[in-house]
Amino acid sequence: MNTTVATVVIALAVLLMLASLVSAFRNRAMGMVLLVGFGVLELAVLVQAGFVIAAVAGGEGAHVSKGTLFGYLGGEAIIPPAGVFLALAERSRWGPGILAVAGFAIAVMTARLVQIWQGQA
Repeated sequence: MNTTVATVVIALAVLLMLASLVSAFRNRAMGMVLLVGFGVLELAVLVQAGFVIAAVAGGEGAHVSKGTLFGYLGGEAIIPPAGVFLALAERSRWGPGILAVAGFAIAVMTARLVQIWQGQA
């Protein structure tokens, strides 16, 4: 697992979470900046998944539970599009609130992926 990519994913997720919180507190609907930001976050999550899949295919991570690892990867890939879909459906301040939760979830799940990869329970 590439820790540089994981760090970028966590930083981007936290930045988008904070931007979403600001938008929610200002009582604004989701704007184009958040939409594009979560698109970039989804791309970063997919790149991270590619690195992990390539590492596992290359024989690394023999000590890692594959079910847990791939479960986290799949869950992470679903969260940004689902959050954007729900935020588009909810045109009040709660749309960005949904995105704040999605950003937080991605940051926590990525940190947990790093722990799983390093063999920490």
